[in-house]
Amino acid sequence: RHTVEHAAGIIAVSASTRDDLVRILGVPSERITAIPNGVDETMRPVDSPAALDDLRRRYGLPERMILFLGTLEPRKNIVTLLEAYALLQQRYSVEHRLVIAGGKGWYYDEIDATIERLGLHGRIISPGFVPQDELALWYSAADLFVYPALYEGFGLPPLEAMACGTPVIVSSTSSLPEVVGDAGLMVDPHDPAALAQAMASVLDDASRAAEMRAAGLARAAGFS
Repeated sequence: RHTVEHAAGIIAVSASTRDDLVRILGVPSERITAIPNGVDETMRPVDSPAALDDLRRRYGLPERMILFLGTLEPRKNIVTLLEAYALLQQRYSVEHRLVIAGGKGWYYDEIDATIERLGLHGRIISPGFVPQDELALWYSAADLFVYPALYEGFGLPPLEAMACGTPVIVSSTSSLPEVVGDAGLMVDPHDPAALAQAMASVLDDASRAAEMRAAGLARAAGFS
């Protein structure tokens, strides 16, 4: 509160964050300018089969995978993602493995407990932290990027995934709709069944996935 009261001006990374500042801290909206983050120019599709095969070999990744990438903490909503993936296995003929990449945050034990509860051992790959210089490889190796976060001030990983030509599914909350626009799918982050259906609709439809790749690349190009 002290900072925003004394700042000459305020830049927010999204309209959602701007609205939070108005609602929570009482900042007049005219004092805030929303300027979105940009995607780094290194985030682009990796078309080299050799480079992708090398990544898969080094990390034991499958040929077909769904990717989540981010700090593993409650607001990232990993439990709902796991529940949706379990439904995807039960209801749809999808062979993809789920890769949950990122450094461990607080309440990580709940993720392990959920994997145990759902009987997903052997279907989930957790490689840990991914270095910045390998991000484009990881995004490019995935058939689908899923980011069901409950709250994001901006949400850079979905933008990076789109810039790498990967279809994206995100939550319909906070700033994520601003980032993805019409280029990705948005679902209620509290509805595992809806998330499972959305994932199946992309993985089972090659033409839809291709359309989302093209739309994502065009969308990401607007975030310089």
